[in-house]
Amino acid sequence: MQSPNLWQALQERRYLRTGWPWRVAAYLLTSVVLGAATMVCLVGLAVTGGILAVVLIGVPLLLTLALTGIPVAAMERRRLRLVDPAVPLASGHRNPERTGLSSWLRTRFLERQTWRELGYTLLFAFVLWPLEALVVGSVLAVCGGLLATPLVMATAGGGEEARVIKLWIVHSYPGAFAAALAGLLLLPLLAYPLSVFAAGRAVVTRQLLDVPDGRDDVRVQELSRSRMRLVNAFEAERRRIERDLHDGAQQRLVALSMTLGLARLEAPGEPLGGVLAKAHEEAKEALVEIRELIRGIHPQILTDRGLVAALEDIADRSAVPVDVRLDLPGRPHEAIESAVYFAVCEALANVAKHSRATRASVTGGAEGGRLVVEVRDNGVGSADTLGGTGLVGVADRLSVFGGHLLMSSPPGGPTVFRLQVPCSPDQSRN
Repeated sequence: MQSPNLWQALQERRYLRTGWPWRVAAYLLTSVVLGAATMVCLVGLAVTGGILAVVLIGVPLLLTLALTGIPVAAMERRRLRLVDPAVPLASGHRNPERTGLSSWLRTRFLERQTWRELGYTLLFAFVLWPLEALVVGSVLAVCGGLLATPLVMATAGGGEEARVIKLWIVHSYPGAFAAALAGLLLLPLLAYPLSVFAAGRAVVTRQLLDVPDGRDDVRVQELSRSRMRLVNAFEAERRRIERDLHDGAQQRLVALSMTLGLARLEAPGEPLGGVLAKAHEEAKEALVEIRELIRGIHPQILTDRGLVAALEDIADRSAVPVDVRLDLPGRPHEAIESAVYFAVCEALANVAKHSRATRASVTGGAEGGRLVVEVRDNGVGSADTLGGTGLVGVADRLSVFGGHLLMSSPPGGPTVFRLQVPCSPDQSRN
């Protein structure tokens, strides 16, 4: 069942007996503390960066200032769960196309969401938290002043009189305790307007930090579904071709090779023996080639034993020694399994052709609802995805499932290919 938000909780009669007032208090108090810290941080970065920008040292500080909205927005999304846990806010940030700081910075500075979060951070630091401090401070000052009246009378007034929140004076302990009782009764009454204020504050946060393009257009959704249908149809066609070659052409070549072998035994002399020997060798070479073709279309070991076994088979046949360490809780969906397999095959083929590596590794597993596989080598680096169509095709195929291909290849190595594909439990098979 979906969790209620603060607006729904306020409509319940037993609101004051629930934990919601305490959650409101935690939300507003942490907002004041975080807002004050954010304001100090922004002013410090702006002043220091502006002064030092003359000698270029302050430029990194100004760039950091532009990115302060990212951690502040992440904290605000977490705090929002205190008063509005029903629908958590999504981040809205894209994954960089490559690994490394420069790629991350380029992606963040080109994102619209980064600047929305910076705008929210400025509003939070200079408008929202002072308003919250005023509201919370007023409630604490009124209720706290009333509750502290007997203590003030006993200490500051010498037991004769006490000023109640600087508005009137009481001259006896019964009057002081009456003021304290009024403060005690006023506290739960003020919890309602304080909660309404917190609920409105949460609405402002959600409106400003929500991802506007998170609600996909109908045409975009249909395009995604059609792409998935095309991938499934393509995968089914690959399997049909593999099955036809395996059960048809390969079996005929096996029979032909056996027949030629028997013919060589019956006619060992020249010139027929030489022709039969040559035909026998060519039939065996054709059989090897068609087996490699079948394995390239869709390896039988991938269907029968799964991704880990298939990648271990590829590693055994690789020209470069490859260590495989994969920890998968179950078998992914067959289309995802196939896409990851051919992506790793392409990455290992590049390692063998271009990297001049002496060793490579394939590692990975399930991380936060994603299937992550990393191919690393100890080669010379400087690989480029723009140099050919193989890796571009791999990235396009993974993108159909919402996946990404990230590559890091500095000069001197190592080269790292990182595949990330969403793989929720309902997409897995046993």
